[in-house]
Amino acid sequence: MEPSFFPIYVGKSKNIYKHPYDEKLLIMEFKDDVTAGDGAIRTIAPHKGIINARTSHFFFKLLEGKGLKTHMVEFNGNNKMIVKRLKMIPIEFIARNYAYGSLLKRLPLFKLMQPLDPPLIEFHYKDDSLHDPLITHDDIILSGLLTKGQLGKIVSITADINMILRTFLEEKGLKLVDIKLEYGFDENGEIILADEITGDGFRVVDERGNHLDKEIFRKTKDVKLLIESYMKLASILGIDLSDIK
Repeated sequence: MEPSFFPIYVGKSKNIYKHPYDEKLLIMEFKDDVTAGDGAIRTIAPHKGIINARTSHFFFKLLEGKGLKTHMVEFNGNNKMIVKRLKMIPIEFIARNYAYGSLLKRLPLFKLMQPLDPPLIEFHYKDDSLHDPLITHDDIILSGLLTKGQLGKIVSITADINMILRTFLEEKGLKLVDIKLEYGFDENGEIILADEITGDGFRVVDERGNHLDKEIFRKTKDVKLLIESYMKLASILGIDLSDIK
């Protein structure tokens, strides 16, 4: 399925196109672009788009098998995925299993990789110009972003997704450090998991503490190491990348 020529949304790592035949669907294109520092650093990582598309498809299928609803409709193995058109919620929901990244900067009382039990769920207002600021439960309710009931349901879904993925990855000898999730409402007002689940949006480390995620690029700016890490994760998960050289 080829998208229309012009995207209706251009993001740092994905473009969104209208579906040629169905107004209820969109085409999500995973790009080879890799960024850091809210887009201040940008380069191209060959094959990243198709690797992330297949990785996201893998995790969406895993979650759907557990009864969770995602926006994925169709995927044929390339760097494009047909997804449901949703009314996106401008909040990033972050589930943290271990202390890392911005949490340590914000509250240095935590130690690096300190286990968080129960996992910490944060809310960030999605706005690059504001650097996706941390917001509170009350901020969300009082601003009208979500109702109390909607927020409670999304927090519950986020906790479920985090537990499913954390347990699955632990069985593979991996630790899910943290993960960013995004949601939207479908035409019936139902909450649906959207965006992607890839190394761009989570931190995963192996038994030696090596990152298999975008943290590699944040620290080294080395595209080759990034792709090697993404391919290693795919190999552990059993995702077929044999056609990528």
